[in-house]
Amino acid sequence: MLAEERRQRILDTLVKDGRIVAKELADQFELSIDSIRRDLTIMEQQGLLQKTYGGAITLPSPPKVRTLAQPRSIRYSHAAEHQHAISRCAASLIQPHDTVFIGGAGIHYGMLSHLPQDFPFTVVTNSLKIAELIRSLSHIESYLIGGKLRTNGESMFDTVALEIVKKFNFDIAFLTGGGICRDGISTATPEGAAFARAVSELSRRTICLAPHEKLGVRMFAKTIPLQQIDLLITDQGAPEKIIREIEHLHVNIMIADEEIPIEGANHESN
Repeated sequence: MLAEERRQRILDTLVKDGRIVAKELADQFELSIDSIRRDLTIMEQQGLLQKTYGGAITLPSPPKVRTLAQPRSIRYSHAAEHQHAISRCAASLIQPHDTVFIGGAGIHYGMLSHLPQDFPFTVVTNSLKIAELIRSLSHIESYLIGGKLRTNGESMFDTVALEIVKKFNFDIAFLTGGGICRDGISTATPEGAAFARAVSELSRRTICLAPHEKLGVRMFAKTIPLQQIDLLITDQGAPEKIIREIEHLHVNIMIADEEIPIEGANHESN
């Protein structure tokens, strides 16, 4: 079992029971308690839980966005206002007759209520949830990327999906990741990173959706460097230090809440 899959199961148990015991997890996964404690330390650093002496408990105010892939019921629940602002801003960039790729992250799901309604365009997605909701919209021509169905996720990014997506070209790819820092976008698995990388290479324009809680975070698998992003959309909660670091890479930045584009040294703080 991959470490990320194990941590996802730990998170599922925590969401269900409200607390977890390190010794019980060690017995369940046939690992040492030290290995489980390392998992819990990583998850605490990602803002997923609060460690206790014998295990962990849920946070008093759990974050609405987590850096691990979330259970479906949480992933598509009501988003925070800053996430909606990013989703709304991203959707506003779609032009008539564009072909756009929209993935299966929660912030992609948030785009659906803001998609243009007064002109035709095409959406390609690898998310069963997204496809289910847009298939009935007559002004959107929609395509679903197929692949292996996963028991713990509704997006497809295996080798089959990778081969299928290479048959398309996109005007815009809306990408995100579990982590976004000066090194680039990163995610939990090499397969997910490879799929997102292919989508970016097939797109005329790559737009990164970057809520502030993901900035400065590094995940296991690198997707693409920031220099390959045409626009990064974040919110007013983004740390100034990280914004400056990204600016130095000459990446175009847009602050979604005020929709102020920032290009390199031309950034003006409010």
